[in-house]
Amino acid sequence: MTFLLDTHALLWWLAGDERLSLRGRELMGNTDSKVIVSAASAWEICTKARLGKLPGGEALASDVRSAVSSQGFTQLDITFAHAERAARLPGLHRDPFDRMLAAQAQELDVPILSTDALLDGFGVRRIW
Repeated sequence: MTFLLDTHALLWWLAGDERLSLRGRELMGNTDSKVIVSAASAWEICTKARLGKLPGGEALASDVRSAVSSQGFTQLDITFAHAERAARLPGLHRDPFDRMLAAQAQELDVPILSTDALLDGFGVRRIW
């Protein structure tokens, strides 16, 4: 299965946090899964670490790319098409990082692994 990670799912996976659902852990740990991590998640992690909103996240923020690569996850850049799509989404969810993830999931036609039910309003498939 191919799917896009919401930032909190990535953080919880890397930390071994029990808040990550059993299904999420199974999918992310399955070698047949293609786990995609957006540059938007790197941007969000680095921003929140800089602002002090991600306690203990400084080490991860210093090299998100390596952390993602070490897990065998696929990195996804942000394109102009993603930016345009994110800007055109309805105003259901104001978080720019989540809007970008929703746009990318739509563009790639993949589900998002996330607890955030507000993403459902964008018409993306959500796994949890």
